[in-house]
Amino acid sequence: MSTGEFGLPGGLFDDIPGDPGAPDNRPARLAVGVVGTGRVGPALGAALQLAGHRVVAASGVSTASRRRAETLLPGVRLVTPPQVMAAADLVLLTVPDDALAELVAGLAATGAVRPGQMLVHTSGAHGVAVLEPATRAGALPLALHPAMTFTGTAVDVARLAGCPFGVTSPEQLRPVAEALVVEMGGEPEWVPEAVRPLYHTALAHGSNHLVTLVAQAMEILSDAGVAEPGRMLGPLLGAALDNALRSGDAALTGPVARGDAGTVRTHVAQLRATSPQILESYRAMARATADRALANGMLKAEAAEVLLDVLAEENG
Repeated sequence: MSTGEFGLPGGLFDDIPGDPGAPDNRPARLAVGVVGTGRVGPALGAALQLAGHRVVAASGVSTASRRRAETLLPGVRLVTPPQVMAAADLVLLTVPDDALAELVAGLAATGAVRPGQMLVHTSGAHGVAVLEPATRAGALPLALHPAMTFTGTAVDVARLAGCPFGVTSPEQLRPVAEALVVEMGGEPEWVPEAVRPLYHTALAHGSNHLVTLVAQAMEILSDAGVAEPGRMLGPLLGAALDNALRSGDAALTGPVARGDAGTVRTHVAQLRATSPQILESYRAMARATADRALANGMLKAEAAEVLLDVLAEENG
């Protein structure tokens, strides 16, 4: 279905020219449903309620997910996904990435999708193509991915203020998609369908691997006898992150960027003796750091060669 086939049927939305955040340009008040009450769905539902929409139904299977729904969406009835679909004008599909396609296909096959109903998924890895079975049934497809980690608690709603959202939709629905993001407190960033997987790769690499890196550093500090590793790392990592976001590779510092091969050899030996499970992560990141420092002129080729030899040593 081409984007030209998407209208705004049934008066569900007003025409939205110009700034989507302007009060006169906001979508009409919607009955909202949430399918999947993990960490993301209840927070987005609560944010939409704060914007004046009404969450009318939600679905969740596990005890933890049902508890989250009861905490963040008090009084909202917990029902099956088809019942959520029947009750809502706008449905948030907040399920794991790999479960999304099967869920959409099942809802479409059972006739749960209504023409003109908005289906919003929050998967970073997918654009709107994954919603195609529902789109063929007349749904209006939107992909709104908050670039944020979620805890499943009320703090998530506050964190949505200023949070970037990766937005993908048919062109005619773009103003509506962006208006919904603004209403949740976020900042819309347009992501074309074709590069959605690349967009998600960047976010996962940055956020998920950062957690692994920090946890490993805390583990090493603990082995070194530091009582509060997080307290020691906090100021250093906060400054490093801020510098990296501002300056990119120019923020590189430390023994690899300086070409201190002897120090790197000592690091490798220490990790081999105390934390062998972390050694390969250190080596991989050191090699990547050396490559970037070499490419931007911070590290001379001769020094980089020595460093890479040290990192390749089996018993260094």
